[in-house]
Amino acid sequence: MSAPLLILGWGNLSRGDDALGPLFLLQLRERLPPEKLAQIDFLDDYQLQIEHALDMVGRQQVLFVDASLTCPAPFEVTRLQAVQDASFTTHTLSPQALMFIYRQLQGEPPPPCTQLAIRGEAFELGEPPGEAALTHLDAALRWALDALRGGVLSVVLAELA
Repeated sequence: MSAPLLILGWGNLSRGDDALGPLFLLQLRERLPPEKLAQIDFLDDYQLQIEHALDMVGRQQVLFVDASLTCPAPFEVTRLQAVQDASFTTHTLSPQALMFIYRQLQGEPPPPCTQLAIRGEAFELGEPPGEAALTHLDAALRWALDALRGGVLSVVLAELA
């Protein structure tokens, strides 16, 4: 049985600030009390894959977490809509395309999805995350912990719509 909330983070731990998605998942797991952990499934990968559409089945909400070069610091939270784009044929599948694939596979709209983009600046191979990126990560974690402390993340995220 799936937890109502899926938090899906992606990135490469060996590429500097690209590690922000997986680091977010790791640190959030460590900071949440057991009763909250029981309501959340965590999934990390190097990149989004078409197969991740199946991980969305049975969820009430999905939170996508990734590093971003273009979002404002320290992070940006955005409600997502399913969009057919060409990213499913590329190395970088977008969350919106994944939502579209879900709709095609399941014949129904995907669960409400939100993206948490954490500002990163340096993505060099073999480098650790930078000091600024780790500060942005901490701010994103505080936001998520506050949102989850209140009960259901979707209530907080609904305010963004």
